[in-house]
Amino acid sequence: MEVILREHVDSLGRRGEIVKVADGYARNYLLPRKLALPVTAGNKKQVERERGKFEVKEAEERKVAEAVAERMGTVEIAIARKVGETEALYGSVTTADIAQALAAKGFEVDRRKLQLAEPIKKLGDFEVPIKLHHDVTARVKVKVVAEHAESEKAKVKS
Repeated sequence: MEVILREHVDSLGRRGEIVKVADGYARNYLLPRKLALPVTAGNKKQVERERGKFEVKEAEERKVAEAVAERMGTVEIAIARKVGETEALYGSVTTADIAQALAAKGFEVDRRKLQLAEPIKKLGDFEVPIKLHHDVTARVKVKVVAEHAESEKAKVKS
């Protein structure tokens, strides 16, 4: 089935493009979420009328995303985790942890925009890409450090 995309869809296409997709994907995902329209002469005209507004909106969103990416490039996040004697983490650092640390620094980012292939499971410095816009990706420095168990040292002395 051929559809006209109304929004940018990752790994499929950009807004306004005509793409061929499986019938079920169009019926069950794209059309109900209003991400696409069936290809008809009327829908083609409608998308052409909307194209001008979308291009202005897209340029504005991109400009905002680039400004946020520039500010995020200077941010460094330190996340403390408990470690064992061999410096292996108990647990891991996930996208939710990084999003929470960014929120503490004043950046509200959806954890799904963080492009972390797998959770971080060791100490060190990491660079995590954040997809702010389909053309703009920011990189945030994440430092995973050992959590100092001050309370445990106090218990041993008592």
